[in-house]
Amino acid sequence: MVAGRSSAPHGTAVRTGDPTDMPEAISQAIERLRRAEPRLRQVELLLPDLNGILRGKRCTLQELEGIARAGLSFPASGYLLDSRGSLIEGLAQGSEDGDPDYLCRLVPGSIVPVPWSKAPLAQALLAMEHRDGRPYFADSRQVLADVVARFAALELTPVIAVEYEFYLLDDTRGGTPRARRMRVPGTERRAEGPRVYSLEDLHELEDLFDAIAEACAAQQIPAGSVVSEYGAGQYEVNLHHVPDALLACDHAVLLRRLIRGVASRHGLAATFMAKPFADRDGSGMHVHLSLVDAAGRNVFGPAPAPGQAYAPPLRHAIGGLLAAMGESLAIFCPNANSYRRIRPGCFAPIAPNWGANHRGVAVRIPVSDDSNLRLEHRPAGADCNPYLAVAAILAAVHHGIDKAVEPPVMVREGERIDTGVQLSHRWEAALDAFEAGSILPGYLGRDFCRVLATARRFEAEQFHACVPDLDYDWYLGSI
Repeated sequence: MVAGRSSAPHGTAVRTGDPTDMPEAISQAIERLRRAEPRLRQVELLLPDLNGILRGKRCTLQELEGIARAGLSFPASGYLLDSRGSLIEGLAQGSEDGDPDYLCRLVPGSIVPVPWSKAPLAQALLAMEHRDGRPYFADSRQVLADVVARFAALELTPVIAVEYEFYLLDDTRGGTPRARRMRVPGTERRAEGPRVYSLEDLHELEDLFDAIAEACAAQQIPAGSVVSEYGAGQYEVNLHHVPDALLACDHAVLLRRLIRGVASRHGLAATFMAKPFADRDGSGMHVHLSLVDAAGRNVFGPAPAPGQAYAPPLRHAIGGLLAAMGESLAIFCPNANSYRRIRPGCFAPIAPNWGANHRGVAVRIPVSDDSNLRLEHRPAGADCNPYLAVAAILAAVHHGIDKAVEPPVMVREGERIDTGVQLSHRWEAALDAFEAGSILPGYLGRDFCRVLATARRFEAEQFHACVPDLDYDWYLGSI
């Protein structure tokens, strides 16, 4: 995982850039889109909310040029929402401050076409700030930017790649969705079994995956390989690494939108829920991370000789990750469904552990040469906000390196892991650990951590106040 390869011309910046520099670049981007599609009239402006869900509005191409110069007014209450889009009770923002408008500016280089739209359409990312230019404290993209800035003092650059697992659904007529399973050729029968690494499943869906690849190319999202995962109807797509954490997370949040959009045009649905089916594996967001110095050298290397220890930066990074794992889990697993994935036998980590070439651990060191030596962070669900997840990962890594935190004894290759669940597998317990945390508040900001905890507590209370069908299934007939 070396810096430089696969970086896309999407735009890299800690902030959204000086607005006085933007109109010419925006005008050029608009002109390129017009030449490519003369019928283009509309642009969707996308603001990743607290949950990583894209909110926003549509504007015309003519309005976009004005927004490039002056920004777009948007209330913080439209950003601080629960997963359903409901306002969060208990937050001063939006309820006690008069719900003022803040300024949203275009993220440089993010104007791209939307190939799966029925009518010609483009999109652009937004970032929120105060009217005096200060970044808005609860904008998750800016929270990540503040953490990344800590590495500049160490003269290190994080290199990030994200992998997503997701399910395809093909029967949405009933109340309960079903994962798509391959049809046995020449019949209407569905193939049984997990279908892991099945090439036949990919062949059957080649039109869909070709369309996803074409849309990624059009949107400058560096997607790589696609595999059929262990859960029937589950797939994994890999993003190439980039030496820019913000850009890597832009790619991630936009890839989820892209896959859902393209799947819909092909008569399917895609879900990034962490555990959509009780009898199938959950879906994770795996983050690959290395650190390079000013000369572009990977400081996690070299790979040790047998019986020798890994380099101090890698050991300390892992030590920090494991030390912060408990208080970070509420970010990696942000909703009620997330915790259904944390159970033995589901290829999801259940303890704060680490090891080389072992997919049962929370932090894995894949087999690689010195230049690509990296860690793979596996606890996060595919449903998390990638900006916040990577911010929490990098905060823990920085803490580990800064404090020279040594990790516990590693899990050896081929070693069996204790099946006792040590990570919180209940939402409220994870929130308790987050609120009691001592590492993340110093990186993400205490005000932000209070807002996030309030938002998650509100959603948890709303979720558990509902009476699901399961209550009737279990209790109605006998109580």
